[in-house]
Amino acid sequence: MTSEEKRLEIRTSRKARAIGTIAGWLLRVLAWTIRMEVDDRCGFTEKGKIEHRLIWCIWHSRLLALVMARKRVYPWREGVALTSASHDGATLAAALKVVGVGAVRGSTSRRGTAALKGLVRQLRNGKDVGVTPDGPRGPRYELNPGLIKLAQLTHVPVMCFHVRYGCAVRLKTWDRFVIPLPFSKIFITFDELLDVPRELDDDGFEAKRCEIEERMRRSVDDLELAAHDHSRRKEDRR
Repeated sequence: MTSEEKRLEIRTSRKARAIGTIAGWLLRVLAWTIRMEVDDRCGFTEKGKIEHRLIWCIWHSRLLALVMARKRVYPWREGVALTSASHDGATLAAALKVVGVGAVRGSTSRRGTAALKGLVRQLRNGKDVGVTPDGPRGPRYELNPGLIKLAQLTHVPVMCFHVRYGCAVRLKTWDRFVIPLPFSKIFITFDELLDVPRELDDDGFEAKRCEIEERMRRSVDDLELAAHDHSRRKEDRR
């Protein structure tokens, strides 16, 4: 296999899929112990109010909230999420399948063009698309321009999906992945919809990227950790 073929390869295994499936069912059980407080600013949770498709924007560390809220808060909406082409992505895809969310495999570093085409296809088929704009490897809480490009190509509104946790465990991963504790509370906000113009010059594109990034960053409760990570990366490059 050539280096280019390896770069485009979608990695999976029975073990990854099995782990993901088990994790998905465990998350469904955990979800029923969690209290959810929802602030719906766009009518997302009102069945029939938003009939067009949407691009969900959620930070990588908050992904579990998307999985846990799916069956309880918006079970009627069909959607897919972008997951990496790695074995970890295969595990996540299997977990998402348990709660009725499909997966498009790829990232900016591997199969980026194919993944973008796959997301466009799903949106045109009438499904919502979930994107973690700082995934799959970061930098943490920095919005990748791929989300803006997707919104431009499809002219689909972006909905920022904000999550704050009560009692939770934060893993020592690059994104400080958050796992809520059983019987704790999470606070979910479905923000007002944002339109991205089809035609933007370079300055306009960057301004829109910064606007959405700032809106997403305002909702997190551990931004100081991201600032610390950014400063440490700058020191490492010196």
